[in-house]
Amino acid sequence: MYRTISTTAVRREPTLNSLSTFTDEEEMLRESVRRFAHDVVGPKVREMDENESMDPAVIKGLFEQGLMGIETSPELGGSGSSFTSAIIAIEELAKVDPSVSVMCDVHNTLVNTIFRTRGTKEQQEKYLPRLSEGTLGCFCLSEPVSGSDAFALQTRAVKQGNKWVISGSKMWITNSYEADIFLVFANVDFSKGYKGITCFIVEKDMGIKIAKKEQKLGIRASSTCTIAFDEVEVPEENIMGGEAAIGQGYKIAIEILNEGRIGIAGQMVGLAQGAFDKAVPYTYERKQFGKAIGEFQGMQFQMAEVATEIEAARLLTYNAARRRKEEGREFLKEAAMAKYYASQVAQKAAGAAIEWCGGVGFTRETGIEKFWRDSKIGAIYEGTSNIQLQTIAKLLQKEYKQ
Repeated sequence: MYRTISTTAVRREPTLNSLSTFTDEEEMLRESVRRFAHDVVGPKVREMDENESMDPAVIKGLFEQGLMGIETSPELGGSGSSFTSAIIAIEELAKVDPSVSVMCDVHNTLVNTIFRTRGTKEQQEKYLPRLSEGTLGCFCLSEPVSGSDAFALQTRAVKQGNKWVISGSKMWITNSYEADIFLVFANVDFSKGYKGITCFIVEKDMGIKIAKKEQKLGIRASSTCTIAFDEVEVPEENIMGGEAAIGQGYKIAIEILNEGRIGIAGQMVGLAQGAFDKAVPYTYERKQFGKAIGEFQGMQFQMAEVATEIEAARLLTYNAARRRKEEGREFLKEAAMAKYYASQVAQKAAGAAIEWCGGVGFTRETGIEKFWRDSKIGAIYEGTSNIQLQTIAKLLQKEYKQ
């Protein structure tokens, strides 16, 4: 467990009064996730980070708390809550451990959402209860030669009788070490380019091989693996959305990654707040030149600036979640803005937190430096910062050139 550097707990509640009002259900969820994160995840953070593995008890707890089927209907084992509820859970978990947060995020906003919105009735009934109650899922798109250019993927699927045979590999796949259900994007007809890409539901025991588990700078407890498909046979009923959805993989990927960016924004907001909450109390306990370092105007201005930027990132995130996505309005630009800005703020807040705590902040014993290491991924996965800027710029150009 990390050494405690403060006896004062800072609890900043997201206000959002000018934007939207959280429902009683959402507030109860926030408090429930906060307790789980503090009581169950908190004592395991340092050990999981240094071992570079997720504690099975944490995964089990996420399912038991109902946090792995947040939007899934109760009839299929889920909580039947809102998309905003998912973002709340992601944010609260990230305040304690962004590794746990991204596990919850990918499972909910990518995997479950694809099943809910694209799966056939049979696929939903077969897989969503499992995904809600104890089986982890992952999203397999990226490859060694296809990152930002995701549709350059080379994994192929060939029809053989009533089965599809998948060959190829995927890289940078979150949750893949612990997962049992994989959403795999493969091309069934390269002559059609990206319009040949199809999404398949593949179970681990069908022959998926974990080729390599990456050793990373941050979010080290979150598994990120290279996975291999050596002529893995998948039944034809495991085409996501059924046979009519052959070639629709690119649409599924685009739609879900736009939504997933809001989840990453929520993770980065929580990370920034977690670093802030750890560091600020220390500045009022540590004394130099006869007074607490947090009482020096130079320090106060830095903290005020970061606090303002965290709140701005939070507002961008919940605007994209509540006022855009949940209301059925176009949210591509808002999601890109939220992810881009929140990832910037997370790096700034985490870096500042280390500096505010000086030598203590630089040690691994306190856990503050971990937030900084974890923050860097926000500018990379589910669309790099440059991709977000490109998206925003294109949409602005479209808007103003009309």
